[in-house]
Amino acid sequence: MEKQQRDIHLREVMDLYGHYLLRLAYTYVKSKERAEDIVQEVFIRYYIHMEQFEGRSSVKTYLYRMVVNECHNYFKSWSYRKTELTNLFKKQEASTSVESQILKQEEMDVIAHSITTLETKYREVLWLYYYDELSITDIASILQCSVNTVKTRLARGRKRVGIQLEKEGFYNGNEFT
Repeated sequence: MEKQQRDIHLREVMDLYGHYLLRLAYTYVKSKERAEDIVQEVFIRYYIHMEQFEGRSSVKTYLYRMVVNECHNYFKSWSYRKTELTNLFKKQEASTSVESQILKQEEMDVIAHSITTLETKYREVLWLYYYDELSITDIASILQCSVNTVKTRLARGRKRVGIQLEKEGFYNGNEFT
């Protein structure tokens, strides 16, 4: 593939998946700047090794796996040990009224906070499934584990979020779904 084609392909991939990769990285590192650095590093590596991509999975799944690996590498790094993680991920949705928007945002903040306090193995599955809307098969591929493992982590993660929400008074007895 010649340079011009590689550049065009990279721009298309960045436009299609950049926002999703940034959100995924943010769920791990909880720092917008660090998440941007991780995604940038992933795109650089993808560009350099574009010809090595074998197509055994979709480009989206391949990039998600690269981001997850880069986040894990970050947690092993010296800079992680020196940095405190702050700022919760906030997902904003448009609502019809200011009051309903504030209530919805509060609910999303509480749920997002509950998810971010979980162990990584549960947090990543819940985030990929509910916020990035990936299938269980894609999640298993990204996390390099079995489909049954993803299903188990999803169920246990839901249960733990439900317990946290119940303690905070936001849980009505139905399973978190």
